[in-house]
Amino acid sequence: MKIKIISLILLTIILTSYKMDREYFFPFGAKLKPVVQTDTTPKKVFVLGVYASAVHAKWIDNNGNVKVKALAVASEPYIFWRGDSIEAKNIISEIKIPIELGKLIPADSTFNGPSGIALDNSFLEPLGYTRNEAWLCDLLPQTCINSSQKFALDREYEPLRLKYNLPQVTIPQPPKIFSDEKRVIEILEEIKKSEAEKIILLGDMPIKFFLSKVTNGKYKKLSDFGQTVEEYGKEHLIYIGGKEYKVIPLVHPRQADALGKSSENWNWLHRNWINNKKI
Repeated sequence: MKIKIISLILLTIILTSYKMDREYFFPFGAKLKPVVQTDTTPKKVFVLGVYASAVHAKWIDNNGNVKVKALAVASEPYIFWRGDSIEAKNIISEIKIPIELGKLIPADSTFNGPSGIALDNSFLEPLGYTRNEAWLCDLLPQTCINSSQKFALDREYEPLRLKYNLPQVTIPQPPKIFSDEKRVIEILEEIKKSEAEKIILLGDMPIKFFLSKVTNGKYKKLSDFGQTVEEYGKEHLIYIGGKEYKVIPLVHPRQADALGKSSENWNWLHRNWINNKKI
């Protein structure tokens, strides 16, 4: 019992004290926060994604013109956030913007929480799980600024920053390496504590930067598990950290729900997998 309590304390420290190498800030000043699993009770399935998304706002000037239709302005309130409009409104209302620069309102629903919705509807539900039965994790438990966000910031935010004394945006861009040895150990500890017997990997990155590192490079990308109807979405018995798990390599939510740039072939394979689960 004492050992179990100590283990729980250690995991709590890992989850609550994840430290970035410095403080990072969104446009208009919200601080970047780690986004991790908070319900640490035992789960049936462990899900590993890539990195957290963000709360997006629509930036409108005082003439009613849209300057940026979906600007990342805050960390998600919880991992794989579903984009609740009231939550988005409350978070965005706390962000102060000079009156001369207009206002921020929640971005259209398609920009907030699409990966969280896809996770529930296109991954967990077909496998017979609810979110309460899943332990969610990302290789990088924080958001990153992608190229389209950087373009919008360079176009609309940076030219105004010095004049209006706006905070410098320091959210990092996606790294080339999503997990170092320390992070892999942290993920292994989360898997162990989750007590899940099944692991879902979302796309190439969790395979490349986690599974490959704990299986001596045996698997490096999703296609290594096959790209046919017969092969896609199958369970694979794999030893991880000295224990055998049922591993299901699947596409990233972007591919599953055709969010932005995505592969038609992977989307079709995943749709077919879902339909077969319903039979």
